[in-house]
Amino acid sequence: MVEYPVEIGRIAVSTAGRDKKRYFVIIDIVDAQYVYIADGDLRKKDRPKKKKLRHLRLCPEVLDAIAAKLKDGTKVFDAEIRSALRAYKSESDS
Repeated sequence: MVEYPVEIGRIAVSTAGRDKKRYFVIIDIVDAQYVYIADGDLRKKDRPKKKKLRHLRLCPEVLDAIAAKLKDGTKVFDAEIRSALRAYKSESDS
């Protein structure tokens, strides 16, 4: 199994909990075990979910535009996150 580095902007899929099989974007890294994730829908950017890394499956895709905005401190809208995740899901399903 290929392991991808944990970084801001990386897409991840939840493997445990009530949000199982949902796609998220890593918006902040807490430490070696925890990250904050958001999907722009149920989990907004302003109220992210703190999740253990072992309960996430990291995807190879990194949303560079969102990652750059998060690192710069520029405002990221939930609609941007939703549309980017929707595009990734439709691309990976086909």
